[in-house]
Amino acid sequence: MEGSKQIREFFRKGHLIFRPNLSVDCAIFGYHDGELKLLLVKNKIVTKWCLPGGYVKKEEGLDQAATRITVERTGIGNLFLKQFKTFGDPGRVDFIGIDIDQLYEMAGMNSDKKHSALLKGWITKETISVGFYAITDIVQAKPEADLLSSECRWFSVDKLPSLGFDHQEMAVESLATMRMHLYHFPIGKNLLPSKFTLKEIKHFYEVMTGKALHASNFPNKLISIGLIKKTAEKKKIGAHRSPTYYQFDPVVYKKALKEGLVLV
Repeated sequence: MEGSKQIREFFRKGHLIFRPNLSVDCAIFGYHDGELKLLLVKNKIVTKWCLPGGYVKKEEGLDQAATRITVERTGIGNLFLKQFKTFGDPGRVDFIGIDIDQLYEMAGMNSDKKHSALLKGWITKETISVGFYAITDIVQAKPEADLLSSECRWFSVDKLPSLGFDHQEMAVESLATMRMHLYHFPIGKNLLPSKFTLKEIKHFYEVMTGKALHASNFPNKLISIGLIKKTAEKKKIGAHRSPTYYQFDPVVYKKALKEGLVLV
């Protein structure tokens, strides 16, 4: 009941809190057990899966809005977050195929007022959306749907469902940008165990970039630039040769996140 009240308040008075023509949409990627996934929400209005997003509050900057939305959807703060593209083509907010009765019910509109209220409603106006992508650990994340969504869950990037609005384009653009940025920004510290083998970090970057990497050249590059360093521990794998564990150098890693470097 409380949720229904909040939704009606959002439709009726949201323009007092949010900027009516400006939103952010967040492609939140998750990595676990060698698989790359994308977090999606099931929109109640268009009844399709979409990227998590929302309007920008009047007192917020774009980065603040994107941070708020990623925290609300995953329960995790301080995610690696980058802006990748702005979407503003005319007609991008296409309400064709929406469940119109569901929309009226959610907005608390009756049969006499529904048409005029819908046409004048701030939420149906043309909106420019700024796309951000974030990367998180699926195990730590706790997916949470928002007021206008019925579900929130992970999908493999190779098996995404049909997406609403222009979010298919957003998903493609975000994945391409994230993979390009991986060559300059290390993002593995929060996604890999605190210590890992060279084979494990190589596999991680292969999954994230979608490309095969040289078995020795890539790990050696990470070592030569000081991003990872050898530990005194070895991984015990039975009778086979035990590979050495490595870990990120926190000083080099922090600097690389801020300034960038060439990883491959």
